[in-house]
Amino acid sequence: MLASNQITTKTTSSSGGVPRIAVGILLGVLAFGVFIVGFDQGEMLGFTVPADGSAGDERGTNWAHEFYHDMRHAAGFPCH
Repeated sequence: MLASNQITTKTTSSSGGVPRIAVGILLGVLAFGVFIVGFDQGEMLGFTVPADGSAGDERGTNWAHEFYHDMRHAAGFPCH
């Protein structure tokens, strides 16, 4: 039995920090986002623009390309 004036301490060890797998996943998502916005402009996701630069046959088919194009400007990528 311990006397009332004695203090016991228990130390625990923890690795601390962020798991490496989480950092790897976040870097992968960041790289994919930079590729999609900066270089691909949504074409890999199925939002293609005709080669002549028109909006396509159907009205409103160019919205995704315009969104990614505007994101390029916002991110500071050189464009046109």
